[in-house]
Amino acid sequence: MYLILIAWFYVVLMMAIAEATNPAGSLLGACITFALYGLLPMGIVAYILGTPMRKRRLRAQREAEQRAWDAAQAQQATPAPAAQEPAPPSAP
Repeated sequence: MYLILIAWFYVVLMMAIAEATNPAGSLLGACITFALYGLLPMGIVAYILGTPMRKRRLRAQREAEQRAWDAAQAQQATPAPAAQEPAPPSAP
């Protein structure tokens, strides 16, 4: 995933540099090129390619919460040992 983003970043950076150094280009045009051809598409691609990782993380979190809840329910369901009443004192 990161290889694609790094390669695209390089290509867009070179496009922006070419725009800035071109006699007919401008620094504003280079910034717009970098933002619209680089940052926006890279953000969308990173979001889409990161979806499976986010799903796995959410599933693991839900499973951990479910295990903790099950353990708490099992702990509450287990009766505490009954306390024995002390024996009455014997009369002398």
